[in-house]
Amino acid sequence: MREIGAFEAKTHLSALLDAVAAGKSLIITKRGRPVARLIPHDATDREDRARAAATLRALRQRIGWASVEEILALRDEGRR
Repeated sequence: MREIGAFEAKTHLSALLDAVAAGKSLIITKRGRPVARLIPHDATDREDRARAAATLRALRQRIGWASVEEILALRDEGRR
């Protein structure tokens, strides 16, 4: 992930937005310390989905007995 100083980010914001729109992610620093992350809009959704999937995999592993079909059946039962 590319790091860029706050002054340069301010000066080249339009070009940075183009880079982010193309899928790049950037860290904006202030005096060498990271203060912000500039990511594509849909990247957060992907990260959230990946984190949720990892949580579900860990839960399924912890439970051990539940197959996908059993989990869906339990979900559907809770909807009644």
